[in-house]
Amino acid sequence: MTLKLEDKQAIVAEVSKVAKTALSAVIADYRGMQVSVMTKLRTKAREQGVYLRIVRNTLARRAVQDTDFACLSDKLVGPLIIAFGYDEPGAAARLFRDFGKETENLRVKALAVGGQLFDASQLDAVSKLPTRNEALATLCRVMLAPAEKFARTLREPYAQVVRVTGAIAEQKKAA
Repeated sequence: MTLKLEDKQAIVAEVSKVAKTALSAVIADYRGMQVSVMTKLRTKAREQGVYLRIVRNTLARRAVQDTDFACLSDKLVGPLIIAFGYDEPGAAARLFRDFGKETENLRVKALAVGGQLFDASQLDAVSKLPTRNEALATLCRVMLAPAEKFARTLREPYAQVVRVTGAIAEQKKAA
């Protein structure tokens, strides 16, 4: 299908807008995927907050040109689907990793996080990045640990006094 210049400009503007706010991007070859499987992938992407789009390579190159994902330009060859994770850096990688287990026709070619290009072999490492809530929970645990340790340290002398007093009382009862 032939696209008019206005349509091409709209696609580039849309993808560029998403790419500027995204935290990560994954590109994959989708050759041989059936329409029903692609529909499932798009549904899962929407549920997980991942922007998923099939874009012509020349338009995708123009869209990512002035973003952190310009490093993907050389990898944009062949029929590709591009996914942007804009809520969590590992969201798009998790989507493709989990969906790749269901179908063999989805092959990741490259991914980028924060302007750094990664090979497809790094998909598992990027997909294991913590979600926003997990990262916040870890940060809270790290911030609370010194306060908890300080409280235990302050409480310990009193606990020792109670234990010693209890031990003396038991010795006197036994005697």
